Amino acid sequence: MIELAASSWAQVRDHIADGKTIAVLPFGALEQHGPHLPLSTDTVQAVGVATRVAEHFDALLLPPVHYGETWDNGGFPGTVSLSAATVAAICVDLAASVRSFGVTTLVIVNGDYGNRAPIHAAVAQIVAGGFDALVLDYPGLVEIGDRVKETPWAWPGLCHADELETSMVLRLAPELVQPELYAPFYPEMPADFGQRPIRFDTLSPSGVFGDPRPSTAEKGEQIIAFVVEQSIVAIDAHLGRD
Repeated sequence: MIELAASSWAQVRDHIADGKTIAVLPFGALEQHGPHLPLSTDTVQAVGVATRVAEHFDALLLPPVHYGETWDNGGFPGTVSLSAATVAAICVDLAASVRSFGVTTLVIVNGDYGNRAPIHAAVAQIVAGGFDALVLDYPGLVEIGDRVKETPWAWPGLCHADELETSMVLRLAPELVQPELYAPFYPEMPADFGQRPIRFDTLSPSGVFGDPRPSTAEKGEQIIAFVVEQSIVAIDAHLGRD
């Protein structure tokens, strides 16, 4: 694996000349994750997963996109959001750029739910233009979450400042976690949650959806390792590998 941000153009040229033409892009967000986690949580997690995926495939690791479509968290200071159109345009532009110097497959590791629709739309456009790309939305996360969680989900599959996300950041960037501020919160969730735009601050005044108190770095490692394993399976299947 080589990191583009730390590499020279000659190193990139030689890496691609060796037939190592997969590029991995972590796409994060800058949004609230309760009082105990950093605004960069989604980016930290996406980089953590993307780095391990890139290492496995000896790929080119692109610097992360630190912003995403996170309108629903806009009620909390510090959240900075892009429009869906901008998220899609960034993916399309980056794909065209890496294609120009020999990358044959772009893998986008998406770290934020709000990015899903625009990134998938962008990948459809990229593929229609004749370039290979796929997006990974943390495959296996709910499955491994069901295994390791000691606390209930605030909503099926919703990970936001809860035991799962806190455990992942404890594993990847423990210095950014403030355990003294752990406090559970289980909002009264509307029946149509996920089916219409809704601001998170209208549901949870703290921005927490669940209970971070049982979080551990050990759980975080289990979660990340499983998501990486499932990501590798998905990429191999996409590339037609056994």
